[in-house]
Amino acid sequence: MTISEYEEIISSRMKSARFRHSKNVSKEAVRLAKKYGADVEKAEIAGILHDATKETPDDEQLELIERAGIEITQLERSSRKLWHAISGAAFVKVELGINDDDILNSIRYHTTGRAGMSLLEKVIFIADFTSAERDYEGVDRMRKAAEKSLEDAMLEGISFTIADLAQRKLAIAPDTFMAYNEVAFLKSQKKK
Repeated sequence: MTISEYEEIISSRMKSARFRHSKNVSKEAVRLAKKYGADVEKAEIAGILHDATKETPDDEQLELIERAGIEITQLERSSRKLWHAISGAAFVKVELGINDDDILNSIRYHTTGRAGMSLLEKVIFIADFTSAERDYEGVDRMRKAAEKSLEDAMLEGISFTIADLAQRKLAIAPDTFMAYNEVAFLKSQKKK
């Protein structure tokens, strides 16, 4: 399928603001992929599809996850905010026939991160935080970090996520802690 065909499919699944966000993430993912050496075509595809099920009803999301054979943890099941990333990967695999693990993992972990993230996964994670329409407090710091290094941007993004969830007294996915610890450790090793 072409990127235009993917855009057509997802534009019918979401409101115009979410579609604009998806297009912006795709554009930023392409820019970051070029900057850091990730696969540009995969970045464009994963970026446009990353929120494919964000506006899908809960029961349909759970059905997609089940149909794809994805097992979710008790924490994931109780954290609706995480569902769209998991069901998005399921949708892309089951409904669109994309079997590229890098694209699927980039979609699945774009909200939580995880240890052992590929270059593409990091690009999508960061592109989602820094897309053009984002205007949250701290976005400029995040964009500046993304220009310096993927690791700096990852630490900035994961720190933001952990602080935000902790402040709101919400559960934090273990994958998020693992991603933070891995990137923080790698950065500390580079300083030595």
